[in-house]
Amino acid sequence: MAESVRLDRWLWAARFFKTRRLAVDAIKGGKVDVDGVRAKPARAVRAGNRLLIRKGPQTFEVDVEGLAEQRGPAPQAQALYTETDASVRARERQRDELRAAAAAQPRPDHRPDRRDRQRLAAFKRGGRD
Repeated sequence: MAESVRLDRWLWAARFFKTRRLAVDAIKGGKVDVDGVRAKPARAVRAGNRLLIRKGPQTFEVDVEGLAEQRGPAPQAQALYTETDASVRARERQRDELRAAAAAQPRPDHRPDRRDRQRLAAFKRGGRD
């Protein structure tokens, strides 16, 4: 087995991104750090490296445990890394905050019918018909 793998290949094989193209775009966009340093797609990843991966609103901090150039089944991909406890706690806290914010949003009790839509359109026009 190789002692290092390209960063974009590893991220794809570990199932952080669906395609290598998405992994490359994230790396070039500054969303991936290797050992605290911004990386390039061809950066060599070795076992023991710590990666910081920002994917949408989520941030993953993982330690590389294994290497793979080919994408395999999910259990095999999960064996390639271990997520730090702080990262897991931060993601759970963020998930809880998003759920609380969503629960606080007012929700209508029904879908608008034709009359409701007409009233809304009139309101948006400024009351003109």
